[in-house]
Amino acid sequence: MTNNETAGFSKPYLIIVLLLMLVLPILSVVFDYVFHRQTFILIPDITQWFIFWPVGIRLFTAGCKQVLQPAFTAREIFHLKEAESFIIVRELGFANICLGIVAICSLFIPEWRMAASCSGGLFFGIAGFSHSIKKPAGANEWIAMVSDMFIFLIMVMCFVFHYL
Repeated sequence: MTNNETAGFSKPYLIIVLLLMLVLPILSVVFDYVFHRQTFILIPDITQWFIFWPVGIRLFTAGCKQVLQPAFTAREIFHLKEAESFIIVRELGFANICLGIVAICSLFIPEWRMAASCSGGLFFGIAGFSHSIKKPAGANEWIAMVSDMFIFLIMVMCFVFHYL
């Protein structure tokens, strides 16, 4: 581990979270508009990317990391030192993979978008609320809490805009 990671901060984790939460969805919207649209971009065009990247790709990749390397989530996010906790982190990883796959597929199956938005949004909202009650102990947990709450709000907006 680097000094930043032992201090409770992982720069790669922050970069990945920012890429998946903001940068890649925004770039996808711009790319979609510039190369595929002749008219003003509509809410569904925007929401598909904010469901695909922060819910789909983030949960899928986080799930894969939790299944393959549960120590990072256990130690750096939840501050659990015992190896016995790894089985629970792996179970969380399986759930994240499943939620992520639904959101990834929603890019190609638009009928799945609201299910992905609702389930992913609820997951992030509950996780963010849970982090806030516990009072984050380190920078990685703060990153997780803030990004979870942000994604929850984005998913609420996706859901509301869909039904307006």
